[in-house]
Amino acid sequence: MPVLRQLPRWAWFGTAVLAFIAGQVNAVGYLSFRHESISNMTGNTSLLGIALGQGDAGEAVHWALAIAAFVLGTMLSGMIVQQSTLKLGRRYGVALVLESLLLLAAVPLLDASRSAGLYLASVGMGLQNGMVSAYSGAVIRTTHVTGIFTDLGIYLGHLLRGLPVDRLRLRVCVLVATSFMLGSAAGAGLFRAMHEHSLLIPAALTGACGLGYGLYRQYAPGTTGPAGE
Repeated sequence: MPVLRQLPRWAWFGTAVLAFIAGQVNAVGYLSFRHESISNMTGNTSLLGIALGQGDAGEAVHWALAIAAFVLGTMLSGMIVQQSTLKLGRRYGVALVLESLLLLAAVPLLDASRSAGLYLASVGMGLQNGMVSAYSGAVIRTTHVTGIFTDLGIYLGHLLRGLPVDRLRLRVCVLVATSFMLGSAAGAGLFRAMHEHSLLIPAALTGACGLGYGLYRQYAPGTTGPAGE
């Protein structure tokens, strides 16, 4: 199990905000016309298997496209971020702005009950999860919490046995799980008032994070130049 020894203050904040955003997006997916997850692929993979087992070609194609969209987002992250070390100046701002644009583009399609909107949102979530995984050495996930709760249970078990625990990693687990849950709660409240247009809120938050990060990178010491691209 990888150990996360330290995390800069800005990364703590970014992790919480991105998990909150992912919770909002996933809430929209569950509450919209197809009632499906956008930000994690475990259930979608099961549903793909069920569709194949039942011989439902149309559903199988849909779930295959949903999974492929998420993978496409992670591929885009690999192309944009490129590095596996946490460092200000990597192209996180570009990735966040692109995620924002994908979520914005998904809104009219979701409003028209088109599955393409779900696919675009899944690309955005894959992009976010791949970006965070890349900058944290594949330790932090912000778009789903199965691994987070698994790690949390393991660490609690270690504590009960008196074994050493990476308390920083434990704090990360609590932060991500709590932020994702609160984001889902906010997403549900927004959906009641705005329906599919509630996806505009996480899109705006993601765009603001991307632009804010770009400005922070511009003026923070030691983040410019070739290594900070």
